[in-house]
Amino acid sequence: MGKDMADNGKYLISIIGEQIVDGETDKIEVITTGNYLMKRDHCYIGYKEYDEDAPESFFDNLIKVEKNTVTISRKGPMQSRLILEKGRRHQCLYHTAAGDLMIGVFTKTLKNCLNEQGGTLEVSYTLDFNADLVSENKFEIKIEENNNRNEED
Repeated sequence: MGKDMADNGKYLISIIGEQIVDGETDKIEVITTGNYLMKRDHCYIGYKEYDEDAPESFFDNLIKVEKNTVTISRKGPMQSRLILEKGRRHQCLYHTAAGDLMIGVFTKTLKNCLNEQGGTLEVSYTLDFNADLVSENKFEIKIEENNNRNEED
């Protein structure tokens, strides 16, 4: 994906996620460093996600953003690939410790405000299993150049 993606930690990536299950809201906020690259009409966001309970293990997350579609690929102990396409429902395969699951994903809104310098991406979607609603989800990802990088090295 070019030399820019190999330059680890060049960008600051802020992720705010919200999940509503049975009326209960769970919020997470993650700020990490990673990579960002814009190519023609799409862009890539890459970062590592660490497990608090097992800091030695991590997931490699790659988010590909196109006009109306966001594909989130997660590689690691439990892989997954989530396809979020505005106004459409996709079947996505989740690998879990208990086995593989097919989950329905319906994307309600997708607001892409990313440019060559960074920007924001906002998505809201529902997850269903066996046609039953599991959760309502939304996330916002903010990308900006990591100006503190040299101080940390």
